[in-house]
Amino acid sequence: MTILDLAQLLRVPHVDSSLRFDISPDGQRIVFSWNKTGKWELWQMSLQGKTFATTQLPHTSAGEQSPAELEIASSENHLLAMTAGIEGAKFSPIHSPDGSRLLYAVDPDGSESHHIYVYDFETNTHTDLTPRIAYAHQPNFSWSPDGKMLAVISDIHGQFALHLLPTDGSPGRLLKNVFRPAWDAKWSPDGQWIALEAESTGSDRSIYVIPINRPRKGVRVHAVQLQVNGQLLNAQQPAWSPDSKSLAFSAENGEWHDIGIFDVETSEITWVNESVGDDMQPAWSRSGEIVGWVHAEGAVTSFQFKKRGDAIQQIQVGAGVHYWPQFAAEDVVILYEDTSHPCDLWKMNLDDGSVEQLTNSLPDELKQAEFVQPEEVWYAGKDGIQIPALLYRAKDSKRAVINIHGGPNWMFQFNWVPIMSHMASRGWTVLAPNYRGSTGYGKKWQNASRFDLGGVDNDDCAAGVNYLIENGLADKDKIGISGRSHGGYLTMTCLTGYPDLFAVGSAVVPFLNWIKSQKTSRENLQHWNIENMGDPEDNHQLWMERSPYFYLDKINAPVQLTCGANDSRCPASEAIDAHDKLVELGKDVELLLYKGEGHVFMNVENVIDSEVKRVEFLAKVLEKQA
Repeated sequence: MTILDLAQLLRVPHVDSSLRFDISPDGQRIVFSWNKTGKWELWQMSLQGKTFATTQLPHTSAGEQSPAELEIASSENHLLAMTAGIEGAKFSPIHSPDGSRLLYAVDPDGSESHHIYVYDFETNTHTDLTPRIAYAHQPNFSWSPDGKMLAVISDIHGQFALHLLPTDGSPGRLLKNVFRPAWDAKWSPDGQWIALEAESTGSDRSIYVIPINRPRKGVRVHAVQLQVNGQLLNAQQPAWSPDSKSLAFSAENGEWHDIGIFDVETSEITWVNESVGDDMQPAWSRSGEIVGWVHAEGAVTSFQFKKRGDAIQQIQVGAGVHYWPQFAAEDVVILYEDTSHPCDLWKMNLDDGSVEQLTNSLPDELKQAEFVQPEEVWYAGKDGIQIPALLYRAKDSKRAVINIHGGPNWMFQFNWVPIMSHMASRGWTVLAPNYRGSTGYGKKWQNASRFDLGGVDNDDCAAGVNYLIENGLADKDKIGISGRSHGGYLTMTCLTGYPDLFAVGSAVVPFLNWIKSQKTSRENLQHWNIENMGDPEDNHQLWMERSPYFYLDKINAPVQLTCGANDSRCPASEAIDAHDKLVELGKDVELLLYKGEGHVFMNVENVIDSEVKRVEFLAKVLEKQA
């Protein structure tokens, strides 16, 4: 098998799937975030076979633009790079109700302290509504129906809460603080309600339906928190029907997440479906007659939809992962990726099930490349419980890497992951565990690591070593471990807790010290820590025991630490402190610090440099001849 060039794979762009794209109210235009140029810009394209002027807009200052013409074309459509002159990564576009303006988020330096911008299509101007701020916004927001106000999530008072921000540039005001970190806000089309999603207990979410713009006279209407039979729902991703009478959402219904409908008038909740697997990211057709969503079972997802009175139907682009469906006329636009294709926009025909690719991120020279296709496997954990994982089985492999996902409430699916594809083509088997605490395998599985982080999840990852050896996939002295974010943390807990199992390790944007993390994190992250590890004073011993920083003397293997200087989730100081201590202990350690980067690296050159160096560091040990 030909080794896939890692730098080439990492240079392949993809459409952002972590946040939404948007379709204009008239159904003519789609706007999305894409790193086609190596930076995260907003792009627009026609959905009706027409082309827009391809103009790149250099930024001068807030509210001012100096237009310059630049042709930017792809093989299938003319595209508009709308924001190329504005510093920072741009995400989460949403059109105003009349389609004349565009709201979007800008992360200037990777710190996730998002600014909120408005672009005017007619005047060709961008305005920063939040200039010179010393606080953060979530990249989730919505317009009031008249376009004069925005519902935004800000931590200006310490906690992420719901604020109203005028679009004329005047100061905003606090509307609702539920005293738990808020995440998203959706204004109803009739202007009478805002659906607020906020964190709840553990990793749960809750939805509040908040009245707004109500007359002073008459019956007073109060905010409602979604519940069934007196029990609060673990609910997320609110989506209003076009007539504002119903709110769709994804919520825990037994062991799995299903799609529910909240009736605004009666406060009753009905379930659109009840199935094995998680249903999420609901969307309404423009007529309100159809509800669609993403259905997930294990490593594969699909788009499902239900017309009023009809049975549930399903469409797939392929055996990969779908995200964020949106309706355009009678079609659905959706994001899709798999292990051989980066994330792109696709259009689905609901009548005949046909699909059409709208963006094309994969270069021609890679379309015939051979990618190792992962298998879904299960292996025995330390306590005998079966652990789900993806296995990239390299031919005649005697070297392996256990690659650990972050979150921890996330999962490995059949995604486009260049580094794992490269490792497998290089002759390394890759085992990617969906350890206890991961999503996708039911609520009990996701909650299994609560108050036990760095414990059962750590053991699940370490148990993968036995699976690799017993199945002849690796020699016992040729197994490395790596991961990012919570996966970087588990890399370090494995290296300190099971020092004889691993020959080498690389932790990307890790945290290592629960106690320090609690003191230096934003309030929303402190809330998550307490909800999932208990009170830091009452559980001080546990917080110490699960902090690998205090056990670095146990590490036997060479270790690499990679961090971003502006990381607000896992601050670079965590990796720097660990590096300095490991040096003091005489350990083999390497530190990579990237200025101008946060938790997720945005500059493609830094992405390439860090990932290539990660593989090189592992290869020094795994490919070393005896």
